[in-house]
Amino acid sequence: MRRQIVLGALLVFGALSLTVAALQQPPAPSAAGLEVEKLTDNLYVLKALTNGGGGNTSVFITANGVTVVDTKNPGWGQPLLEKIKTITNNPVTMIINTHTHGDHVSGNVEFPATVDVVSHENTKANMAAMRPPSFTAPPAGGPAPNIFAAHQGHNLPKRTFKDKLTIGAGADRIDLYYFGPAHTNGDAMVFFPSARVLHMADVFANKGLPGMDANNGGTGIGYAATLTKAANWADSANVEKIVNGHNAATTTRAELREFISYIQDFVKAVQDGKKAGKSVDETASAWKTPAKYAGYEAAPVPVRVRANVDLIYKETK
Repeated sequence: MRRQIVLGALLVFGALSLTVAALQQPPAPSAAGLEVEKLTDNLYVLKALTNGGGGNTSVFITANGVTVVDTKNPGWGQPLLEKIKTITNNPVTMIINTHTHGDHVSGNVEFPATVDVVSHENTKANMAAMRPPSFTAPPAGGPAPNIFAAHQGHNLPKRTFKDKLTIGAGADRIDLYYFGPAHTNGDAMVFFPSARVLHMADVFANKGLPGMDANNGGTGIGYAATLTKAANWADSANVEKIVNGHNAATTTRAELREFISYIQDFVKAVQDGKKAGKSVDETASAWKTPAKYAGYEAAPVPVRVRANVDLIYKETK
């Protein structure tokens, strides 16, 4: 009897464990898991922030087709295509990848080969290599396989730019800008002049500590300077809304300026720690988001903090 009770308890515990594990897993990628925000009659943001989708995707409808900015995590390409069909009958003709990380580019492989793929020249090289970000913990099973290598290079960038690229004209115009290294060394910022909207992606992902990806040319001490160039340009272009990489709502130029101050405060605190002779771990464990940054994450992910601190220590001479 006792053996039966124990066996029954183990079966119940196992079932509960499987249930909990299932609840912890994000749902399978689907068009139903994408939230659509309409910014203008021809510009939308598709989000799956709580469904494991990855970075925000902008969808710009032009007279000749649809431009998609970033394509989310693996498995989300087809759901994106299905959702776009509920918005417009125009075909997808272009993908713009803002940077190399898998949660922004992996869906590329599910789009037709006829799609023109555009990125910064450094991002093209980074996407071919698909090095893991320096600021995330290695997966338990080891690094994810290179999704583009697994798909014979399908929909790697076909067109690149160095500093600026203009695509289209009039109401269909898109301007791509590169202001320097920050999150990576290939962060493209995508401007839609007719809407006064700037898609910044993970250079300004949300109100929290960004990843400074040493594995893909990112920088700590130069991050704020790059963002300041972008902010000065945004002022001159009268940008009205910013699409962030992982934010539920758009932000403003004023919020971008506040984010720059946040980065500057972080870098100064890290450099002060190094100057005081503290170790990387001591400085990383001491960082707390200053109270003046209301609405920011109070406790950034420790592995990200440590990786950023380590990079800034190495960059500070």
